Amino acid sequence: MRLDFDGTDPLDRQRFPADEWRLVETFPSDNDLGLTETLFAIGNGYLGMRGNPPEGRPSATHGTFVNGFHETWDIHHAEQAFGFAHTGQTIVNVPDSKVMKLYVDDEPLLLSTADLVEYERSIDFRDGVLRRHLVWRTPSGKVVRVDTSRMISFTERHLAILTIEVTMLSGDAPVVISSQILNRQDGADEYQDRDAMAKKDAGWDPRKAGAFTSRVLEPQGDWHSDRRMILGYKCARSGMTLAVGADHAIETDNVVEELLDTEPDLGKKVYRVDATEGRTIRVTKAVAYHSSRGVPARELFDRCRRTLDRVRRDGVAAQVEQQREWVGEYWRNADVRVDGHPELQQAIRWNLFQIAQAAARADQLGVAAKGVSGSGYEGHYFWDTEIYVVPFLSYTFPTAAKNLLRFRVNLLDHARQRARELAQRGALFPWRTINGLEASAYYAAGTAQYHIDADVAYAVARYGDATGDSDFLSRDGAEILVETARMWADLGFWREDGGRTFHIHGVTGPDEYTTVVNNNLFTNVMARFNLERAAAAVKQLREGDPTAYARLSSRLQLREEEITEWEDCAAGMAIPFDDDLGIHPQDENFLDREMWDLSHTPPDKRPLLLNYHPLVIYRFQVLKQADVVLALLLQGDRFTQEEKRRNFEYYDPITTGDSSLSAVVQSIIAAEVGHHQLAMHYFLSGLFVDLADLHGNTSDGVHIASAGGVWNALVYGFAGMRDYGEGLHFDPRMPSGWPRLSFPIRVRDSRIRVEVEQDSITFTLDGGEAVSVFVREAEVALTPGHPVRVALADQGPRLTHLVPRTPEPVVRPDGSVITVGVPTDPETLAEEAAAQASAQSSSTVPPARQ
Repeated sequence: MRLDFDGTDPLDRQRFPADEWRLVETFPSDNDLGLTETLFAIGNGYLGMRGNPPEGRPSATHGTFVNGFHETWDIHHAEQAFGFAHTGQTIVNVPDSKVMKLYVDDEPLLLSTADLVEYERSIDFRDGVLRRHLVWRTPSGKVVRVDTSRMISFTERHLAILTIEVTMLSGDAPVVISSQILNRQDGADEYQDRDAMAKKDAGWDPRKAGAFTSRVLEPQGDWHSDRRMILGYKCARSGMTLAVGADHAIETDNVVEELLDTEPDLGKKVYRVDATEGRTIRVTKAVAYHSSRGVPARELFDRCRRTLDRVRRDGVAAQVEQQREWVGEYWRNADVRVDGHPELQQAIRWNLFQIAQAAARADQLGVAAKGVSGSGYEGHYFWDTEIYVVPFLSYTFPTAAKNLLRFRVNLLDHARQRARELAQRGALFPWRTINGLEASAYYAAGTAQYHIDADVAYAVARYGDATGDSDFLSRDGAEILVETARMWADLGFWREDGGRTFHIHGVTGPDEYTTVVNNNLFTNVMARFNLERAAAAVKQLREGDPTAYARLSSRLQLREEEITEWEDCAAGMAIPFDDDLGIHPQDENFLDREMWDLSHTPPDKRPLLLNYHPLVIYRFQVLKQADVVLALLLQGDRFTQEEKRRNFEYYDPITTGDSSLSAVVQSIIAAEVGHHQLAMHYFLSGLFVDLADLHGNTSDGVHIASAGGVWNALVYGFAGMRDYGEGLHFDPRMPSGWPRLSFPIRVRDSRIRVEVEQDSITFTLDGGEAVSVFVREAEVALTPGHPVRVALADQGPRLTHLVPRTPEPVVRPDGSVITVGVPTDPETLAEEAAAQASAQSSSTVPPARQ
């Protein structure tokens, strides 16, 4: 996180006023274009558009993305080895249909130079519409009102609707509106400054997408009629196909001339209007995107036509109304309210809305690390979705949760193949991918993260517990659990070291600053959970649905002895623990390393991965993100409260937070163990990670997992909900400055409204069958229409001692001391070498002139 972030409201409230249901910008700026293009991006999980202005400029990074639509390329390793990832995948910036340029008196509207009398841009969380209002005084002194809107439909997956309204407030003028579809992936924006772009992209950063060096989108045809245009493409390497079509309509009392033309990389619909003062010009642009793994583009043309025909038949107003209804239902199931703090409420809703924009219509595609808001991390899917997003969706939007799990089901064959490549039985999901093939070229911090198998299994289990979807579990869910359990049973091995224990070697946990280790704590406890749930699920299926069990056994060649083996492996799992420190070492040899003193590390050397060689980082006890602490959350019923407190206090000073996945987890465990000030600090760090650009890379897209983590921090952290097995348990830890925290939860067929106050927690069953929850071990029975209030004596422990920012030296059992320090950075060493060379040069006596 940004080191100078002190937990206060980090936004400029003159520019971004607090509005509980909108993100509002009151004046534009060229200083943070990349940031605001992300903050005002819209999407539905399938299609996403960055918040670029309709005029197309000024912009930092143009972007329109279709989930899963990617190009492939060969990964060239400097030194090749068997099993290395060989196919890279990068999301493609599909043709841009956002462009609606405006000219008045032949003068273009450009925000960077325009004389703006009024300006407001907003995205409304109640309908998902991006709006912009401005009044522009042209160079000739005429005054023009311009209102635009942009909506990507949650109900029509492939549809976007854009509008522009132009009204001459003072004077008459010729007005031109040029609506375009522009292939920016291959044909550069005609205004783009190549030198400026090269400077902007200078410097290495693995979080950013790489650039293509050859043509990506090969034209497959273009077509137009009097009001419609369609362009088609095929990716040169991946073979994926895409078509984009736009339908136009104009409403005005002014005289209009219309022109339309298409070519392979550009389509234009131009309106030339003799605009009279007071007579509004309104242009509506309906856009359809369709993609495929290989269906000919011409067929996608027809799909675009069908989508646009429905809009023409039903009308745009009907689409807008359906959108508002859909979003209203989303909030009825997902809204988390914090009374008395409008700035927090705005940020909470912005984050929760990002999950809808990333996942709602993913429809059996994954959720990329940046959703469809940017090209960061190449558009890849990681394990983040299963741990940070699926729990939220399982309790609020189970259809979307199931679709995300179906994505993993569809990748099982690839995962089986990947396991065989790594000499394992069962299935091993790729650490990062789009098409199901491992795309991580750096195996130590990529493929070695075997824990992704357990993360997927965890998501399957949480979804099943929350929804009771026995049909999914008996078919797809059970298959995932079986194949991942097989992998763990085959990967690990038994040792007789004072007792028979099961060990897992050569893996990397969530913390990417410590790689290829033995018995990573997180991996082992999650593998144990995976093995136990697989055995339980198969037994339950055998007893409850013998026919489904027989099908599963036949399809997977499942043997009875495998189930026993999984239970034995789980029971014998090696769980590292240090008796002297009373903590769980992150891995078997973690305490052999020295400690990195983050409190004395210069801010310009963060994040560490951009400033130090991996080998330097790997030699220290230093974490990119929560690892053991994440295990304390996901498997919290397997640790005592004292163990949680000791672990948190040990790892917190050496956790950099260089990953946006960390703060929300640290907040939850800090709240549970009683470090309430740190809980709030980390919560705010996660809440504003994008809104305040705390990691300096929001321009690459929204941190979707962190957005999901905001819900986790509120519900698991401050409301104290836990769902380890039978029923939901609550043990609240609400901040002292909050009067009330409330949210809905869907459990199977029941909808529960939870309200936490400083002295009570109240449950209201708004619908469904009677259900029970637990508050600090006491069972609370809920029936429809009868709110139940449970008094709370407190909000949990409130520890008075602070966690030191500088870790203290630790004495190992052998008497040696774990030192605390900061390695000398490469720049300092270079400066010292230069100074030494200079000193040697000046001290050398030149030979006498001959």
